[in-house]
Amino acid sequence: MRVVAVYSTKGGVGKTTAAVSLAYEAARDSRVLLWDLDPQGATTFLLQVKPKLRAGVDALMKGKTPLHRAIRATAYERLDVLPADDSYRELEHLFDAAKKPTHQIAQVIGRMAGDYDVVVLDCPPGSSLVAENAVYAADVVVVPLVPSPLSLRSLDQVLGVVAESKRPVEVVGFLSMVDRRKSAHRAAVEQLAAHRLEVSDVVVPASVVVERMGYELAPIGAYAPRSDAAAAYRDLWTRVRAG
Repeated sequence: MRVVAVYSTKGGVGKTTAAVSLAYEAARDSRVLLWDLDPQGATTFLLQVKPKLRAGVDALMKGKTPLHRAIRATAYERLDVLPADDSYRELEHLFDAAKKPTHQIAQVIGRMAGDYDVVVLDCPPGSSLVAENAVYAADVVVVPLVPSPLSLRSLDQVLGVVAESKRPVEVVGFLSMVDRRKSAHRAAVEQLAAHRLEVSDVVVPASVVVERMGYELAPIGAYAPRSDAAAAYRDLWTRVRAG
């Protein structure tokens, strides 16, 4: 089982778009679970699954709610979702009270052994115990980076969380929301991949196709498979899968 955490310390960088897109691409030939860890539930909404968890996330984490009762099928073959609801706002407190605060997500994923080939974690933004859990559980951390002066700071913050996990976790950054008409964006594309080993050459363009996701309520690869954005996410999954 390959575990992919999509994470950024900064919000509004295309994190959920990346998580949904990667899960969709992975599901072409693998059994995939997309776990929505963000209490805002954007992934849950975009894939049109019921957000309500019986007895909340506390019962799920403690094993009182069987995983098969919480997991929801989507409209896409081989792609399931473990949805988020308002109870996910309590995750930080639940983890903090646990004996192994950073191991809780990994333990739940261990209960899925044999059921899925790929697990994608859509992490909430910022530095938190939830993010530390996701990084500890992951084989690879995918970091969306917008072409701005703060992008490298965000990448370095993620690398700091990875370093603290004390596990050999791969980090794959990619540029998101790139408008090549802007000189600063073109410079970021040319320089980041060349100077930072963690940054891949995958570039997701700023596009109305991406913006339509909230209206289509579907992965980009499903409603605009020939778009540049869909092609970029296919390339990103190829990179992430290769390890």
